[in-house]
Amino acid sequence: METFQEHYDSLMRAIRRYTPYADMDAVERAIRYADEKHKNQKRKDGSPYIIHPLAVAEIVAEIGLDTDAILGALLHDCIEDTDASFDEIADQFGPTVAELVEGVTKLTRVEFSTLEEQQAENLRKMFMAMSKDIRVVLIKICDRLHNTRTMMYQSKEKQITKSRETMDIYAPLAHRLGMQKIKWELEDTSLKYLDPQGYDELMGYLEAHQAEAEAFMENIRSRISERLSAVGISCSISGRIKHVYSIYRKMKSQNKTLEELYDLYAFRVIVDTISDCYNVLGHIHEMFKLVPGRFKDYISTPKPNMYQSLHTTVIGEQGIPFEVQIRTKEMHETAEYGVAAHWKYKEGVETGNEKEFEWIRRLLEDQQETDAEDYIHSLKVDMFDDEVFVFTPKGKVISLPNGSTPIDFAYAIHSGVGNTMIGAKVNNRIASYDVQLHNGDIVEILTSKSAKGPSRDWLNICKSNQARSKIKQWFKREKREENIARGKSSFEGELRRMNLSPSLLQNEELQPQLLRKLSFDSLDDMYAAIGYGGITAVKAIGKIREDLLKASRSAGSAKESGKVIEISQPIRQSRHTDAGVVVEDIDSCMIKFSRCCTPVPGDDIIGFITKGYGVSIHRRDCPNAKAANDPEQAARWVNVSWLTGGSKPFATTLEVLAEDRDALLLDIAAALTSRQIRMKEIFGKDLPGGRCQFTVTFEVKGLEELTVVMNKFRDIDGVVDVKRGQN
Repeated sequence: METFQEHYDSLMRAIRRYTPYADMDAVERAIRYADEKHKNQKRKDGSPYIIHPLAVAEIVAEIGLDTDAILGALLHDCIEDTDASFDEIADQFGPTVAELVEGVTKLTRVEFSTLEEQQAENLRKMFMAMSKDIRVVLIKICDRLHNTRTMMYQSKEKQITKSRETMDIYAPLAHRLGMQKIKWELEDTSLKYLDPQGYDELMGYLEAHQAEAEAFMENIRSRISERLSAVGISCSISGRIKHVYSIYRKMKSQNKTLEELYDLYAFRVIVDTISDCYNVLGHIHEMFKLVPGRFKDYISTPKPNMYQSLHTTVIGEQGIPFEVQIRTKEMHETAEYGVAAHWKYKEGVETGNEKEFEWIRRLLEDQQETDAEDYIHSLKVDMFDDEVFVFTPKGKVISLPNGSTPIDFAYAIHSGVGNTMIGAKVNNRIASYDVQLHNGDIVEILTSKSAKGPSRDWLNICKSNQARSKIKQWFKREKREENIARGKSSFEGELRRMNLSPSLLQNEELQPQLLRKLSFDSLDDMYAAIGYGGITAVKAIGKIREDLLKASRSAGSAKESGKVIEISQPIRQSRHTDAGVVVEDIDSCMIKFSRCCTPVPGDDIIGFITKGYGVSIHRRDCPNAKAANDPEQAARWVNVSWLTGGSKPFATTLEVLAEDRDALLLDIAAALTSRQIRMKEIFGKDLPGGRCQFTVTFEVKGLEELTVVMNKFRDIDGVVDVKRGQN
């Protein structure tokens, strides 16, 4: 069993080595205070609880943080697990230490309906504290690191739960902060409990081939050392096998064996200057055969977590591939300890660059009205996915989640750019909104003051939560009435699917109770939130399902006992809507014109009763309308017809196939302008053989006007074919 004295001595050695400027009197007082507060508490292994704060403080000292951070680590569980208060800690150790402790404290005293809600609120609080003082999350990560080191004393269920949380949240967070050394240990230890068989097999293989691996690495290391020494480059060289989880993940994702992996071995060359980095790269490529496409320059374009290094993969004479990382001493310190290397508080002086942590504040701003499950998902996308680096036309580097589109790029520049976007160019060629961006792409966003704002379809196209959040904010601000109608239709449709009457919401006693559970002031606020995507109807009903079922049962009992229960039933008859169509046998309902075939007056049409979005109108020749003949779906298809005498314009889409040439886009726009037709959006893509395809969305009053436009497009020089849009 570990003892207090062992951990105390180990902490003191770490402080003397890594933070010799620390206030030792304050550290001693904090140790005594924490020991007294935790004196009746034990760890799972039976050891005194104080051992945990001592171990966390030792890790904090090892990454070079200051006295306040060490004190915060020693006291980090006092507010949560003892009778210590914020004011008491502030009085004895200062307000900064008290704020660090409070920032690290989990929200265990607040009740949440789901694990996701508790996890999301813990993270929200942590990010809020991070925006004020980054040391909060550094202590939190060190706390989690020690907990993973002692996971063997937890129950199997707790091992899996905590390891999954570590893998999903804390290891990627350490990566985002550039703390690679800690990230690797968190991942390897978590894998041990999440897939013990896979972990043991990997470790067994590595141990069986250890002597062979060490001989190979020593041979390569000595060859590189001799070469660089001969040309007068001072350096230190080390070789290692990639950490276990990195190997495991690549084997799973690429479906490869260990022998097939390209970078099982990695060598690190640390030099004095940046010019030496590039000189070493030249010598490495001269000594060994380069693997094409495996060179990355993170010195000229650093990662968002401040990581800088040159990476190249080469093959030695034995035919074994290996990776070489080349960096300076400062870059190496940043690579090992990340933000801790840049954000140290020595004698009360901040040395961090606030711009490097703007992403923390952005996460807070973007997530103000997102529910717990979406929040956790968005963190994994925005913070933890691999990044892609693209450029503005002026050369500014923009970092986006891997798989991002021009929509994500536009909103990363500014919400005003995204909201007025009408098209995009990638590498000086017109690109569709959904094209995936790649490293090095030069992206230009085309905007217009007359743009009507983002499309709801963009929410399904964009990758980053930043873009998704700003699009939702636009719809919330600009389209409240539409959101209320859309949200009400969706909510009531979901109620009907569960055989519940929407009239339940009009109960004067029940309604306030339901709104309080959902955290809305009125039904319209709830409908608006559903309409703009702040919450889904399914999730909203899920939170109040038991109340609704109980109220429904009570209403049924009252009816059986002879009481009069008034539930309005729709009158089944043909009524037209303000959308310009007549829906057979359905009273007033929400109408949506499908984007797959964009019908206009004059088209032969049919309606489909959707789950939550009213009736969707399709052309009868639309491929999606073929389901009307399916017996299982037949009941949801209804006859509809155009309302005569309507003058409202309808959006429709044409696909234009043409030979690629200069000014083609201008000619298409001119064809619409000559008819005084308003274009809503246009995007294009390159096709093989020097051709291109444009998808043009505009408004017409009917089929006759659409036919005129199609003929005008066919008259444009180079146009090969024009047809109705049909996705």
